[in-house]
Amino acid sequence: MPNMASSSSSSTYHDLFVGTFNTPHLYTLRFTPPDNSSSSSSSAKSQQGTLDILHRSPAIGSHSWLHLSPRRKNGIRNLYATAWTEPPSVVAYSVNSPTDIQLLGQAQTKSRSGYVAASEIAVYSAGGATGEVFALDHDTGAFVNPKASSSESTSTDPATPVQPLQLLSFVDAQSQRDDGSVMDFGGLRHGAHSVDLSPSGSALYIADIGRNCIWTYSIDPSTGSLQLGEKHISPRPTDGPRHVWPHPNGRVVYVLQEHTSMVDVFTVDVETGTKLTHVQAVRIIPETEQEGDFWADEVRTSLSAGDRPKWMYASTRGLTSDKKGYVAVYGLDDDGLIVNAPIISSAANQDPYAGLAYMYETPTSGGWANAVQPGPTIQGKEYLALTDSELGFVFILSWDGSTLVEVARTQLDQGAGAATAVWL
Repeated sequence: MPNMASSSSSSTYHDLFVGTFNTPHLYTLRFTPPDNSSSSSSSAKSQQGTLDILHRSPAIGSHSWLHLSPRRKNGIRNLYATAWTEPPSVVAYSVNSPTDIQLLGQAQTKSRSGYVAASEIAVYSAGGATGEVFALDHDTGAFVNPKASSSESTSTDPATPVQPLQLLSFVDAQSQRDDGSVMDFGGLRHGAHSVDLSPSGSALYIADIGRNCIWTYSIDPSTGSLQLGEKHISPRPTDGPRHVWPHPNGRVVYVLQEHTSMVDVFTVDVETGTKLTHVQAVRIIPETEQEGDFWADEVRTSLSAGDRPKWMYASTRGLTSDKKGYVAVYGLDDDGLIVNAPIISSAANQDPYAGLAYMYETPTSGGWANAVQPGPTIQGKEYLALTDSELGFVFILSWDGSTLVEVARTQLDQGAGAATAVWL
């Protein structure tokens, strides 16, 4: 929900957390939107918002990925994050306010984690050749050892080791490619990269760049443990699936392909939640660009229309600092399919840009980030956060249904590479 600023103008502001790839800090940023009520003759300055660093919270390591949970019964939200520590780990925080974030605990992972996702009872992590499921205390959201109930010790002491509920392996007799270098991202560029829950919480999807596949799992509703559904090989041999994002209806997922800069649309079998059927494919860089110059980053759906989002946003990064990235916007129908894009089985000639509403060139290459995160909709305009690790910028973009523009930016502290953002 938006916050109301205490200024005399009573303008609405919106807060977000930003993690970094290379500093032990969590940033709280505050976005004040433009005054869209101004007349068309108003100055360009009035069409710009502001984005300020509100607070810097100490963290136990760099946090490349953040997951913010809904409020629990006690009114507290939990922030879960990957932690590029030694050994690698995932961490849990309690969010008491935008400027009061307290560490709840830490759980070691076998490999460097790419993403984390959480339900009320479990946290899921994947990176490289391995992944983990960690049990959570139902009341506090802290990590607990398997079979521990809320009436038992929850071991919220950050120094206390927590055992995983379940270990996942994505390869047989093959070690993770990981030289310990942040630049190489360890196994993340050569193996499993993401974890995402279905809207119902009954299925989990893991994109695996190295094995060119999507792993699907069903979830035990009582424990949070996983059962393998299928290993779905990507449509093209060089795709490198990086992220699987579910539509709110649970019947469609969008798979972002890191190497080919494509987004593939799959329908989901409603009975199992784990069987995928490829139905559409769109390209997210301009026709004049070569896929070898980019590595695609994120795919998201808009928030403005509840469970029937009207837009899909997908971002790419330039592989070098002189190659800027892009954010592509595609229209969606009520079922979650891309508007005007043909169904693959019924079209001989596929137009990879059918349904494209806008292609936005980002201010920088994005570095390791260029991660797009939809936020609030105000007076008909959707606002999105875009992170940049090359120069440490965080941008706010505005989408009005026809044009995507930058309306605010801020730069993090010297040397801090912005990774991902979550809106409070």
